Amino acid sequence: MDPMGTEIEFEHGGTENAVEIDADESGEYEAETERGGEVALEQFWINKAFWGGKFNIKAGEIIIPVGEINAYHMPNDFFSVYRSEGEAKMLPNTWHQVGISLWGRISDWRYEAIFTSGLDAERFGHNCYVHYGATSPYEYKLGNVYAGAARIDNYSIPGVRLSLSGYYGYTFKNTERKASASYDKIHGALAIGSFGLEMKRWNWIVRGNATYSHLADAQKMTTFMNAYPKHTQQDGSPSKHSPIASNAYSVGLEAGYNIFSQISSLSDKQKLYLFGRYEDYNTYAAGRQKVAYKYDRVKRMAVGVNYSPIRQVTIKGEYSNRFLSHGYNNEPSVSLGITYAGWFLK
Repeated sequence: MDPMGTEIEFEHGGTENAVEIDADESGEYEAETERGGEVALEQFWINKAFWGGKFNIKAGEIIIPVGEINAYHMPNDFFSVYRSEGEAKMLPNTWHQVGISLWGRISDWRYEAIFTSGLDAERFGHNCYVHYGATSPYEYKLGNVYAGAARIDNYSIPGVRLSLSGYYGYTFKNTERKASASYDKIHGALAIGSFGLEMKRWNWIVRGNATYSHLADAQKMTTFMNAYPKHTQQDGSPSKHSPIASNAYSVGLEAGYNIFSQISSLSDKQKLYLFGRYEDYNTYAAGRQKVAYKYDRVKRMAVGVNYSPIRQVTIKGEYSNRFLSHGYNNEPSVSLGITYAGWFLK
């Protein structure tokens, strides 16, 4: 088993925003804007295997495998040019935090249980739910609250994977800001449950996901966040200054067929998948101001192609349309992308 793993992103160009809290100025946020890039450490962990990999202990900056979008986040794990939109809107992705994981595989079952720090409710919002909760406005991540996550995958049916994953943890007060005594009993408990499936048989690939989440104390936390000054150059509060939903969900299904499988001269070397995808999601499925945010309910359909001249490279093309509630324009789009997914293994 791998004793160590790491994933590093090198990004350049564009404008970067940095936010800090100044202890010398009554705890005010300050924002800075600078040109340049960044180096992001997404994974860095060590692993110790026991009993031939049936039981492992992993510690470090690790992936939180809740939802299909996090457990299978490489570009060859989905057909669309971008990651599945519904889960991408409502969950952190790729979701990585410092933690310790117990995992392994026994026969047709793979299991994982994780203890990690909680999310930061200060960064939640109506059109992103808890998506930004795993990031930090500081140059470090806080661990004032804690959480647990678990996942189990079953491979009993040949070519089929069925998955269940879940998460539970507190989210409030995971910040440098101090709350008054009236918020002592507010914890912002976040519960997430997710089901996933994948079938790879008969030249077909079919994938599906269904994720539901409940956030306690959403109204109280909204009141607390909205008390911050709005984001300015002088006060860079990362609060979204919008109501936070108490519930959100995402369901999606995609299917693709490899038409090159019918051409004997190409079937072993290249692949061309024609695919379709449908998803329905709502980042504000329940909340105090539900009527005001009907456009957070989205139905999306997409069709496209994935062409792989070699295993590691995929050229993607996609036409999609978002169907919004009455009173809002639909949002058609065309997307193109080239992806590379390769592993450096010894």
